[in-house]
Amino acid sequence: MALSTSKKTSKHATPAAPHLPEAMLFETAWEVCQQLGGIYTVIRSKIPSMVERWGPRYCLIGPYNAAAAAVEFESASPPEPYATALKALHDQGIEAHYGVWLVTGRPQVILLNTQSVMHRMGEIKYFLWKHHRINLPAADGELNDVVAFGWMVQEFFKVLTRQLPSQPLIAHFHEWMGGVAIPEMRRERLPVGIVFTTHATLLGRYLAMADPWFYDHLPFVDWEKDARRFNIEARVLLERAAAHGAHVFTTVSDVTALECKYLIQREVDKILPNGLNIERFLARHESENLHKIYKEKIHHFVMGHFFPSYSFNLDRTIYFFTSGRYEYRNKGFDLTLESLARLNHGLKQARCDLTIVMFIISRKPFRSINADVLNNKVMLEELSQTCGAIKDQMGERLFKATATGQLPDINTLIDDYWRLRLRRTMHAWRTSRLPYIVTHDMVDNDHDEVLNQLRTSNLVNHPDDPVKIIYHPDFITTSDPLFSMEYDQFVRGCHMGLFPSYYEPWGYTPVECLARGIPAVASDLSGFGSYILNLAPDCDRHGLYVVRRRYQSYNQSVEDLTNHLFQFTQMELKDRIALRYHAQELAEQFDWKQLSCFYLEAQLMALTRMRDEL
Repeated sequence: MALSTSKKTSKHATPAAPHLPEAMLFETAWEVCQQLGGIYTVIRSKIPSMVERWGPRYCLIGPYNAAAAAVEFESASPPEPYATALKALHDQGIEAHYGVWLVTGRPQVILLNTQSVMHRMGEIKYFLWKHHRINLPAADGELNDVVAFGWMVQEFFKVLTRQLPSQPLIAHFHEWMGGVAIPEMRRERLPVGIVFTTHATLLGRYLAMADPWFYDHLPFVDWEKDARRFNIEARVLLERAAAHGAHVFTTVSDVTALECKYLIQREVDKILPNGLNIERFLARHESENLHKIYKEKIHHFVMGHFFPSYSFNLDRTIYFFTSGRYEYRNKGFDLTLESLARLNHGLKQARCDLTIVMFIISRKPFRSINADVLNNKVMLEELSQTCGAIKDQMGERLFKATATGQLPDINTLIDDYWRLRLRRTMHAWRTSRLPYIVTHDMVDNDHDEVLNQLRTSNLVNHPDDPVKIIYHPDFITTSDPLFSMEYDQFVRGCHMGLFPSYYEPWGYTPVECLARGIPAVASDLSGFGSYILNLAPDCDRHGLYVVRRRYQSYNQSVEDLTNHLFQFTQMELKDRIALRYHAQELAEQFDWKQLSCFYLEAQLMALTRMRDEL
């Protein structure tokens, strides 16, 4: 199915691959070989296309974390020019490890141990103050690590440029934690083309959480005053120094570019949309079968959670979910829950026999899994085992009887022992309480914003409510005793992902849903949502609905999402199946094989500007 791209602009069109010189490319990020946030996904998923394009001239640089490296890094003997460069660093007392990252593509990696230079922290901070007027506190451990890493990266490039004076070098830095080396590299006029990508401005994230009119107030922000207010002044100064020092300044979306204009006060040179290694997600012809398999596993959990209190038709049940970092307003949890409350009312009014189960997957502090919830899971397993034993006994006896020509009384096929055990299990299984809306004992149950909104909306799993809620404040993994499945499997078993974010520089979760064949909701205030509206304005026909939030009231956005969810519940099964196939087709537009061209343009632009400058 061809996507409608009639409104595609040159700003968002995928560029043709430019001529590639014999340059060496180094990507530097704090998340290299350690999973801390979304940038890890960006870097890791992009590696296969980068290795394919650059080959042995591509290398990543990150901090050495022994625990993470033990899983993700494999040490190796460095070839030239790395062997000579790393020996020079070693002679300065800088501990550097060369090897490969154990991910698809197996790229070359250099990991720098920041602890090896902590004794020089006073000197490093002094020169940041002397040369760039960046004053750093003494007792901030994270900041010390980041600054030490930046100094080590700078020293690596100093060594490498002396060793390879005629070799074109490009350094691409991600986020402020990876870009501390930039201002000093520019001051020393190292012959390296520098790209800096901010995936979200530091100050923007803080302001958006605190200000419901963030985008309206953006042009009037006093960045220095607000950076001090949030106690992030040193970090913001480092971020601004990296952005202003780079030859090419980039970000991931139009939405974040607007932040950069006002909070960093430099216009971005290029927008680099994020992609995925789509092959890793797509199941194509197997997707529908996988959906059925994992939906059955979710059915099993839902039976254990709800059926002790009351039951409903699982064949007429739809599963929605949202997931991500717990940022109540930024992630659109508030808008999602309000829409679900209205959907609940609308389905009641329509006398619809459908049940919606909404899963909220977002990690929050908890003490343990709720004892009743866990007990229900155990009792369901016992009930299943009892029924299995009865089935085996009845089946064997029925077979032997019919083989001898008898048609036995069905009541004679089961022992009194199993009858009694089944009756006792069923009796212990039942409860008069409502199913819990949260699966764990929360540390701060009374002040959790999600729980309080659910209570205010009276979405507390009443029997006559079409919309049911399950708030799971932890990751879903195979070790989770409630779900016993991978997150990827859980997503494939659902019917739709809801991510109508208020603040989201890009937002991988809707793309990952589409790649797994699951329709999703995004917002035009997320980088991905804004980008897709330019790429495919009719994306709702392809499994992605984009809620308008930028120039629309909260109430109207809620109403639009409610209407979309209601329409989805009224779709025939065959139409939902077709929509899942269309979602995968749309996801293919976000393969790094296509989107890495944006990165290449920015990197070659940096190389050109560096040469012009020198």
